[in-house]
Amino acid sequence: MTDRKGRASDRPPDDLKKERDAFIQQFFRKGAQLTEELLRENERLRDKIAELEAENSKLRAHLASDSAIRDLLRKIEELEQEKRDLVTQSVRMVAASDRFNTRYADAEGELANLANLYVALSQLHSARSVRHVLRSLKELLAQFVGAGAFAVYFVSDEGNDLVAIASEGAPVADIERIPVTEGVIGDSFAKGEIYLKEGGDVSKGSVSDPAAVIPLGFDGRTIGAIAIFGTLPQKTEFVNVDTELFKLLGEQAAPALINARLFSDAGRHVPGVQAFLNLEE
Repeated sequence: MTDRKGRASDRPPDDLKKERDAFIQQFFRKGAQLTEELLRENERLRDKIAELEAENSKLRAHLASDSAIRDLLRKIEELEQEKRDLVTQSVRMVAASDRFNTRYADAEGELANLANLYVALSQLHSARSVRHVLRSLKELLAQFVGAGAFAVYFVSDEGNDLVAIASEGAPVADIERIPVTEGVIGDSFAKGEIYLKEGGDVSKGSVSDPAAVIPLGFDGRTIGAIAIFGTLPQKTEFVNVDTELFKLLGEQAAPALINARLFSDAGRHVPGVQAFLNLEE
């Protein structure tokens, strides 16, 4: 009986059993809840890690893009510098080409001027009569200088007046005879210096205010003059080649006229060889 009572006393009371079962169930529920919370937190952390990895990938791509942009900008700057260098070289080449073209044009102009002077000299000295020399002078003045009104003067035997031996475009009465001591023409003749009108339209010259005066020299003295009273309307100023032609006419026109006169006086005969052998006489 006692044993039966003792074994009966080993069983927990029903209330205690229920409390134990409730505790165990609650413990497992808590464990399950904690496990679920851990799983959810783990999932959240995984999502966060994936998000961070994605953001990290974006940052890496952005950095790579920035590096590419920097390389591109550096390449663009190199190309811009190369372009500037090429433009500078091109400008230098254009400047050199312009200088060459200018020198070429100047040389071409000088050659043309020399050709004109040669033609003028050839025409003067190829004439065998005074009339032909004067006609050549008129053509030279009209074609090369653009003279519209002019006269060719020789000094009188007394040396007091300049007498017109040829003229063009001017009233004969106004230019026929000019005292060597009066006006621009007389002053240029007396000084033996070429006169050029300055600061005005040379096409609007006159007898009293000529556009140019060219003294004619022979054997170291002045024996006449060419007076250009005015040029053609399109010729408003003299240029360098005109000045060179004036110098040539001043030196060559008088000898051409005198030689033509002497040749005509000699009956247009060429002297014999003896005339050249007796040069000292």
